[in-house]
Amino acid sequence: MRFFMTAQIPILAYTCSAYCKAIRERLGRGEQHAAILYRQFCQKGALKDDPAFNNAPLLREEICNNTNFSQMQVVEELSDEGTTKFCLSTEDNKLIETVFIPMKKRGTLCVSSQVGCTQGCAFCETAKMGLIRNLTTEEIVSQLFIAKFEKNLPINNVVFMGMGEPFDNIEHVLAAARVISDPKGFAIGCNHITISTSGMVPGIERLSKEQELPINLALSLNAPNDAMRTRLMPITKRYNMESLKAAIANYNQVTGREVMIAYVLLADVNDSLDNADALADYLQGLNVRVNLIAYNPGKRGPFKRPLDETVESFKKSLQSHGLQALVRPSRGERIDAGCGQLSSKRHLGLKN
Repeated sequence: MRFFMTAQIPILAYTCSAYCKAIRERLGRGEQHAAILYRQFCQKGALKDDPAFNNAPLLREEICNNTNFSQMQVVEELSDEGTTKFCLSTEDNKLIETVFIPMKKRGTLCVSSQVGCTQGCAFCETAKMGLIRNLTTEEIVSQLFIAKFEKNLPINNVVFMGMGEPFDNIEHVLAAARVISDPKGFAIGCNHITISTSGMVPGIERLSKEQELPINLALSLNAPNDAMRTRLMPITKRYNMESLKAAIANYNQVTGREVMIAYVLLADVNDSLDNADALADYLQGLNVRVNLIAYNPGKRGPFKRPLDETVESFKKSLQSHGLQALVRPSRGERIDAGCGQLSSKRHLGLKN
């Protein structure tokens, strides 16, 4: 479904109240009627007849003519045992990827916040693109709209774990989270929204202050010490593990919420029992749970996937130290939809 109307107020960039205010400021009226259209579009995916417009058809037309309802284009769709990856094209022909992961009850949508990424993590395909540009609020929310209404996928969780470092695009990411969680719109609760960071301490500190937006935080850690983490994740040169730990401790204290620690296991790099012991020591005193992810091989790069028994031993070692730890099963690996595999430059020969 696509709407071709004069692009004025991008509806997916606004919460219901903000959209209604924008319409009132533009037209001098129409706030209540705009709220009806907003709920129809963001809750049903389409504009429908409503008795409230029986005596105001011209107002409905005027509101629609001042609203941008358009979406990105789906240029490729791949599936692997229920996991579905969409390659989406923006208005300026930039390509991003979004992944739907089926769960026992409904599913999770992994959305992108940037075209590419600037962080340069050694094991991530997206990093090889470099940063092309940030996504706008409506481009971020459009990923949910397309998956939910154009593809009819049952989504009850949204995670900012796709392409890009969310805190490098923090204003648009937080604005998108507000839209996604708006009870008069998509109505996905804040406890079902997660932002994942490679370790942007200012972003963690900012999120801890967003008391009216109590969304979840995940940290991609991937190493038990600064030396190893610097080799894998150059961001460590700016924000070392001591500063990260302080930021997580403050987040725990201010919000009362735990932090999910993502740890990608790379064979013979960071997967030894000594590494597990060092990681457990680092995480002591923090309110965290650890998700272990066996490396998903990319198209290039020196890293290999660890053996299943290595992953299991690493998990048990963390648990023996009193940590919550589980192994996150690999999803979508065969369609390059797994953790660290998203990279839109190879799609369809379109230039980014």
